[in-house]
Amino acid sequence: MNNLSPRRTGGRAARRASRAAPLDATIRPVRAGMEGGTLKVLTDVQILRIHDAALDALERIGLAGAPPSGIAYLTGAGAVLGDDGRLRFPRALVEETIARANRKITLHSRDGVNDLHLGGTRVHYGTAGAAVNMVDVHGRKYRESTLQDLHDAARIVDVLDNVHFCQRPMVARDITDNLEMELNTVYACTTGTTKHVGTSFTEPHHVGPALEMLYMIAGGEEEFRTRPFISNSNCFVVPPMRFATESCEVMERCIQGGMPVLLLSAGMAGATAPSTIAGAIVQATAECLAGLVYVNAVKPGHPAIFGTWPFGLDLRTGAMSIGSGEQALLSAGCAQMHQFYGVPGGAAGGASDSKLPDMQAGWEQMCSNVMAGLAGVNIVYEAAGMHASLLGFCHESLILSDDLIGQALRCVRGIEVDDETLALDQMEAVCVGGPGHYLGTEATLARMQRDHCYPTLGDRSSPKEWLELGKPDLVEKAVARKEEILGRPSAARLNPMLDAEIRKKFAIHLKG
Repeated sequence: MNNLSPRRTGGRAARRASRAAPLDATIRPVRAGMEGGTLKVLTDVQILRIHDAALDALERIGLAGAPPSGIAYLTGAGAVLGDDGRLRFPRALVEETIARANRKITLHSRDGVNDLHLGGTRVHYGTAGAAVNMVDVHGRKYRESTLQDLHDAARIVDVLDNVHFCQRPMVARDITDNLEMELNTVYACTTGTTKHVGTSFTEPHHVGPALEMLYMIAGGEEEFRTRPFISNSNCFVVPPMRFATESCEVMERCIQGGMPVLLLSAGMAGATAPSTIAGAIVQATAECLAGLVYVNAVKPGHPAIFGTWPFGLDLRTGAMSIGSGEQALLSAGCAQMHQFYGVPGGAAGGASDSKLPDMQAGWEQMCSNVMAGLAGVNIVYEAAGMHASLLGFCHESLILSDDLIGQALRCVRGIEVDDETLALDQMEAVCVGGPGHYLGTEATLARMQRDHCYPTLGDRSSPKEWLELGKPDLVEKAVARKEEILGRPSAARLNPMLDAEIRKKFAIHLKG
């Protein structure tokens, strides 16, 4: 039986300090890779119907636009090139590819501390996107995003417990040369965080120099191939059902260079994908299955994330509705398709259509982040800091999202039911000759940290306490936290000699 006696007051300050100290990752109430999958928005019959429809689409419609190298890889694997230039995929080819695809992928961190083990229903949250603007919370306005903004975002991600990876969330618009911009993106992200990084390339010939830089950072090509700490986010299709020629060539070179690939299909329901939720999932599934065949034709078993990212559309205006309930359903349904195939998958969640970190942003971010997590999406992209339907990124919102995702992960963790948590012995001890309440008992205090996820910046004070504290504003607290983080040197910075070598070889725009 648990000891339910109220604790003595002696040493209270020490106990409070102990409880305030950071918890070991193994006993934190929430952490990366928690098992989701309890939410099922599709029945087994519906999943099979979507699967069959996706296979029908690949066999009957196929995809156009593959580069010559892609045609060679895919026809060599068993795809059929028609007179209309479309590649069609026999069911047997797709099913064989699914059976031999890589089912457990590790997205490595640079320091080995924050590796992400994908598979099953393990859930991870992080940034993504290609926002072209930054949110200025003080002026309530937007400005063009810069390389420094990107580096600062990576530095913020590095210290947030519940933001598990940093896929490039914005474009460095102060660099006009595309090659320099993409090389500086790699540098800015990898020197801002040791967590796993994702990025993209617009031209195939940009991949080689980027890999050269990454091999230098890793300590050699073999070291990078063993633990690739950056992956290629690849929009390999231009929906509907058309390969993106140059992106496919980029993908081939990334695979050959040892970089994991995110197969990203991002159709807009009602514009570049069917307007129905089921139809949008069918098309995204078909496109990603084609991508999976492609990757495995280039290199069997290469790590590839099944990136079904169908987006919602406000059919009244044609504007993206990434913060909608429909978007949350799209991502949750896609999660079940990933699990049906048994391959690591990603989807979008946590982005907002709101322009500022306000109440609309809160409900939109929480809705899709919770549903994606409960559905068991392995990698929830766009989960932190993204506004204006992917057009704006906000550092302060990124910081606030750490609390929000913490609460989402607590929902993912769910309810443990066992002899201890049923707490009958506690009830008896408290009610029969006990203190008549559970405050301060050993049992309550023993679980207060490992069962409860407490916000870092969120306010739970009484109105009186809030007034006495000067009526703190949540966004202002995030501003102060940002200044604190960026006031310290980056923990991911390279050693000076290596940094000098990289700066000698590449046109690095960040100040040393």
